Amino acid sequence: MNTRTSTLAIHGGSPAIDIDPGDMFHWPIVTEEDETAVLEVLRAGTMSETEISLEFEREFAEWMGTDYALSYPNGTEALRAAMWAVGLAAGEEIICPSMTYWASAGPALTLGAAVHFADIDPDTLCIDPNDIEHRIGPKTRAIVVVHYTGHPCDMDRIMEIAERHNIFVIEDVSHAQGGLYKGRKLGSIGHISATSMMGGKSFAVGEGGMLATSNETWFERCIAYGFYERTHADTIDELKPYVGGPIGGHKHRMNQTCAAMGRVQLKYFDARITEIQVAMNRFWDLLEDLPGIRPHRTARDSGSTMGGWYLPRGLYKTEELAGLRCSKFCEAVRAEGVADCWPGANGALHLHEIYHSADLFRMGQPTMISFGQRDVRQGPGSLPVSESIYQIAFGVPWFKHDRPDIIEAYAACFRKVVEHADDLMKDD
Repeated sequence: MNTRTSTLAIHGGSPAIDIDPGDMFHWPIVTEEDETAVLEVLRAGTMSETEISLEFEREFAEWMGTDYALSYPNGTEALRAAMWAVGLAAGEEIICPSMTYWASAGPALTLGAAVHFADIDPDTLCIDPNDIEHRIGPKTRAIVVVHYTGHPCDMDRIMEIAERHNIFVIEDVSHAQGGLYKGRKLGSIGHISATSMMGGKSFAVGEGGMLATSNETWFERCIAYGFYERTHADTIDELKPYVGGPIGGHKHRMNQTCAAMGRVQLKYFDARITEIQVAMNRFWDLLEDLPGIRPHRTARDSGSTMGGWYLPRGLYKTEELAGLRCSKFCEAVRAEGVADCWPGANGALHLHEIYHSADLFRMGQPTMISFGQRDVRQGPGSLPVSESIYQIAFGVPWFKHDRPDIIEAYAACFRKVVEHADDLMKDD
């Protein structure tokens, strides 16, 4: 198709997509091996036992390059446990990017802690290292970093800041399982990590989460916190009285049908995400000469990768397209047949009322200040990059297979709209 001479679909022309994508976007890949593993658990009636989950943890830790891994019913609970393990207490604070899913920050409130949000870098969409250090106070316990939509954070700078201030780094790897930062597996660089494995993630086990660390005491704390049938830390003084608890009042056992599926998925995960990376890079290579849009990806010679490239984004430069709004650009791309091209990503968390007025413990004042914390609540205008997400980022197709003809067809939609930006400006 000659995209330059054709009429935009939004103006009555034919959509650029004229190809059946088949299973290009279907995920996760479930084979007979997955089905057999899950059915064996169901038929044995061992959904609530732990033998398979223990094997999954051992294999996952080996894959991660950490000493320990601990399976959870979801990523949110894994994050809560990680915060508790590093000692986050009522009245303390974490630093967290505002541009993330609520589970990266919300568990801190349930521990009586406050969340001091930081802004993001406009090119990586990850927490901006330049916006961290000035937020550190006497009650800051940890920095939660999120490898947002698969892009690794600047871990060298973040770890240096954390070590200098004697605080901890919790990696939220829910978007980036299998990704690398300068050759190191994401989730093995910080002091402790957690990841979601819900059905929509690049590592999907149905529903689940995983915590990883090489700190034995933290690992045992997490067991004592939510695994009543596994507490055995009789060598750790702080935990001895609570064996058989759980001390946190939580039940964190993963359903073994998910663990069984996870073991199968792990066997093929690296090969599958490698194909995703080839496909997504192919898509962006086809568009690299265009003004106005940029790939949200790592440099190829950096030793860093995007993992399974979960929730892929593009970066939008409105000034290169004569001021055309990102929302209008996306509307035109959707008209060409790309259903998932929408402006933005997650909503900026620092503006959500939960982090301003929610009183979780019925104490008569917001939890963010209930336990003597300094008031770190942030209003409109405080984190300008996060608040501009609907102007600077947009969704692109998440290709699960490297099929050049289909990828080229979808890339043609974006090219067509960029090349007709002047026509769109007449509507905008």
